[in-house]
Amino acid sequence: MKTLQTLTVAFLITLSMSAFAAGEPNNKRFIMSYAVETYIDAMTNGDIKELPALLDADVKFSSTLSDKVVTFSKPAIVRSLKDIENVKQNCVSSYKILEQNQVQALIKVSMKYKDFTKVNYITMENTSDGWKITNVSSSYN
Repeated sequence: MKTLQTLTVAFLITLSMSAFAAGEPNNKRFIMSYAVETYIDAMTNGDIKELPALLDADVKFSSTLSDKVVTFSKPAIVRSLKDIENVKQNCVSSYKILEQNQVQALIKVSMKYKDFTKVNYITMENTSDGWKITNVSSSYN
């Protein structure tokens, strides 16, 4: 009987630890820093697998190229992510929270290369599904 009780307790502990561990990645998505760091990891290291889930359905990416603003929607961005998958950029990335409240944030992400810096201004919203990227505006200095 004592062996049965010990096995039952061990099983319950293992089950509860497994459930906690399985739920942990889903809980991370509710943290704004996780979304920002996932974006940076995708852009600098090509680790793109989690980024599409952090993009709002109506996300808009815009970039200034040759004095012209080019805009992309989520489907176009998700397709282009395949081109950078597993490609490590030769840059140093950092971010700074410019504004934040409980429902919205504006973050500046700098990707410093040898001869220039790419600056992304990311707007995020805190949704029922966690922090989502709603807008990314890029420029080059």
